[in-house]
Amino acid sequence: MKKIATIRLCNLIFYGYHGVLAEEKSLGQRFEVDLEYQFDSTAIRNDQLNETISYVDVYNLVNDALTQKTFNLLEMLGNHIVDEIRSRFPVTQVRIRIRKPSVPIPGVLDHVEVEISRGPESE
Repeated sequence: MKKIATIRLCNLIFYGYHGVLAEEKSLGQRFEVDLEYQFDSTAIRNDQLNETISYVDVYNLVNDALTQKTFNLLEMLGNHIVDEIRSRFPVTQVRIRIRKPSVPIPGVLDHVEVEISRGPESE
């Protein structure tokens, strides 16, 4: 029987230069990320790091995407991260939520959030 593990990285905070406006690309801003991934795990039985998908490795991938690259759209940023995770790790499901607290909207709101997910049904 398969053992499915779910790992969640919650409310990661990064400073990046993503957005359509020139000010967003030059001044940058704060981004918040929630990431969840599932995989078949023998680590549940064996307690070995090499039998899991290290959340440190996944964090580093997300950090690089948020701080070393630039995207106009949160959708593209999220899609890039999901695709990178799927290409590097044997995940069965990935879901990312990216929040942008400071948005150029003439109104009051907490944040804008984009969610991208991929799993077996989206193959």
